[in-house]
Amino acid sequence: MNNLVWVALGGAGGAVLRYSISIFMIQLFGSSFPFGTLTVNVLGSFLMGIVAALSQLSHISPEVKALLGVGFMGALTTFSTFSNETLMLIQGGELLKAFLNVALNLIICLLMVYLGQQLILSRV
Repeated sequence: MNNLVWVALGGAGGAVLRYSISIFMIQLFGSSFPFGTLTVNVLGSFLMGIVAALSQLSHISPEVKALLGVGFMGALTTFSTFSNETLMLIQGGELLKAFLNVALNLIICLLMVYLGQQLILSRV
């Protein structure tokens, strides 16, 4: 039961940050491309790499892993939103934007997980 509290607390923080970043990106770039979702997926992937590396090294407790890895990152990253936005681009005939959205999310997020891990593991 204790971990559920940590997940809930982390989820609240991640959801608020996700919403704030999405609004900021719409104000900055408009809504013709899902930059907010791309941003939170890239940031979340980088942070997940850090949490995963720290977890591998046993530097974080199960409670912190629940708080950050499950709650915060689970609410911050938005793969389901990414999928829906990509489908909407396809259905709207925006095939190039849909392909670009998929490619950027996959390539950059994989790279960011790697960089997050390397940031921690290279210091050990």
